[in-house]
Amino acid sequence: MITIIAAINKNRGLGFENKLLYWLPNDLKRFKALTTGHTIIMGRKTFESLPKGALPNRRNIVLSKGAHDFPGTECFHSLEEALAHCAEEEDVYIIGGASLYAEALSIADRLCLTEIEDADKEADVFFPEVDKKIWKEVNRETHPFDEKHAYAYSFVDYER
Repeated sequence: MITIIAAINKNRGLGFENKLLYWLPNDLKRFKALTTGHTIIMGRKTFESLPKGALPNRRNIVLSKGAHDFPGTECFHSLEEALAHCAEEEDVYIIGGASLYAEALSIADRLCLTEIEDADKEADVFFPEVDKKIWKEVNRETHPFDEKHAYAYSFVDYER
């Protein structure tokens, strides 16, 4: 099972200057709950944006065209090569960035998106368009803004 996981705003904005646009504690908890114990695949810039490096209790795979040594990870030159090193029964989560999301969208089985009710924050990387003819919403959990979350948001799962 290949799952894409991302937090996006109304403009499909993902990040700005290699940082997440939003700090939503419940989104981070959901990310941890879904990905712990599984394989995560990310691009080099996404790995470099992680404050403490490789994420614990997960198999971390970094995609990089160059030969890099990223502590606590396996490194491959392409998504195809990385997936060839994953077992068929392995749950794989694509965690970014934008170009990896665009590449993986055609082969993913599921999308786990946090859709944030905001369109104003500046972004320089964007999630690809989700074709609603291909992707069907199977679950939506909506949350209002509160003292810990400056924006309303929804956890939305899509399947082919």
